[in-house]
Amino acid sequence: IIYVTTQINGDGFHQPRVRGEDSFEEAPMCVAVLTYMGYGIVILFGYFRDFLRAVGLEKCHQAQEREEQKDFVPLYQDFENFYKRNLYMRVRDNWNRPICSLPGPVFDIMERVSDDYNWTFRLTGKTVENVINMGSYNYLGFAENNVDFMKTVADETRQYGVGVCSTRQELGNFSIHEKLERLVAEFLGVESAMAFGMGFATNSMNIPALVGKGCLILSDELNHTSLILGAKLSGATIRVFKHNNMQSLEKLLKEAICSGQPRTHRAWKKILIMVEGIYSMEGSLVRLPEILALKKKYKAYLFLDEAHSIGAVGPTGRGVTEHFGMDPNEVDVLMGTFTKSFGATGGYIAGKKELVDYLRSHSHSAVYATAMSPPVVEQIIRAIKCIMGVDGTTEGKVRQLSENMRYFRSRLKEMGFIIYGNQDSPVIPLLLYLPGKVGAFSRAMLKRKIGVVVVGFPATPITEARARFCVSAAHTREMLDKVINYNTQHLTDLLWYSLVFS
Repeated sequence: IIYVTTQINGDGFHQPRVRGEDSFEEAPMCVAVLTYMGYGIVILFGYFRDFLRAVGLEKCHQAQEREEQKDFVPLYQDFENFYKRNLYMRVRDNWNRPICSLPGPVFDIMERVSDDYNWTFRLTGKTVENVINMGSYNYLGFAENNVDFMKTVADETRQYGVGVCSTRQELGNFSIHEKLERLVAEFLGVESAMAFGMGFATNSMNIPALVGKGCLILSDELNHTSLILGAKLSGATIRVFKHNNMQSLEKLLKEAICSGQPRTHRAWKKILIMVEGIYSMEGSLVRLPEILALKKKYKAYLFLDEAHSIGAVGPTGRGVTEHFGMDPNEVDVLMGTFTKSFGATGGYIAGKKELVDYLRSHSHSAVYATAMSPPVVEQIIRAIKCIMGVDGTTEGKVRQLSENMRYFRSRLKEMGFIIYGNQDSPVIPLLLYLPGKVGAFSRAMLKRKIGVVVVGFPATPITEARARFCVSAAHTREMLDKVINYNTQHLTDLLWYSLVFS
């Protein structure tokens, strides 16, 4: 599907903009077979090592049952921990690496080693400096430490302090919070907005306030955990449709309208469609025009999570509604976070004034959670003003991000790699497939001072392990070329390494 929308240029005229479809190229059959073989070999050796531990020929580093508890249900050495014991521990060193600097386009990592095969780690006291950061969600490069840029944040810290120590409904509603909410609503082009101190809780604590028993949630199968948790806490009935599959979604909508609630067949109180703007593990964009058409046709509501798309997508960074040329007021609930493009923390819910006013008194996060820290609020305000250009800056961060991600994605495709996602997504998954290649790739990249995020089963399907690159406007062309050139020179060697040693 090719989406053609319009964009207003500098002269005020609408110019067509072409939107390409998401790319999900299938792996060659031989790669899929070798991937299953790799997992099979690791599982066989896992059973063998469990046997050696059981007979005392190999030391067990994991917590074990005490002898006096042997007649109770086991807590540690059961089959549920098999994957962690025998697969995850072999590659555990590729995650939770301690960073000791600003998480900008480059950062410093504290060197650590393990003396017991990744069960425990110890720091060596050395630092790996100037590692290229290809894993943080610093899409617009606002995770910075420039004294001139951060002056307003320092001023607000002196005036308000660091902590609020109260909820918004008690003594924590500062004028700077209301200023942020007005600016977010103006930025998004909607009536009202409300800010929350935690992005994850923005979903998990607000969805239960919007729907409940007798309501139906239609959720994309690849939705984030915060959406899933919020849906479960709401008590509503949940049904899942295939990722970005409009036929699957419409089928569920038809069934919901025709059959109603189970047993009673009464009409659902509400039908809420939950989707994301950008799916962080696939780099794909929501098919917003088609979902809006279905929402209107079947009189449903739409909850749009723009955690990864706000600030990073659209000609002026206003998210997928701008990307597709849609009116943001057609989306019932606009959700986003400040933890990525804005270099801060927290999240927001935006839409009609009636929606936001309702959440102020019914949302658990609004009523019970501590208000956002004033310096964080000022950082968000500074970032939004910079994106909007109202502070007099003309840095062009959104444009630079678009250029970087298109360049990086196109170069990887030219070299023959299988890349998932949309050309306008800053999240670029590079498929690795083989389990042995996942750990080897991350370690080899770090040796060359490139920090990447690798993801495998169960976070992805078993045959779709990947390295996930997150491109930033702060990356220079030299940084991107260094990462690309490394891939060209070494990924083939890693392929054969993983085939032999996985």
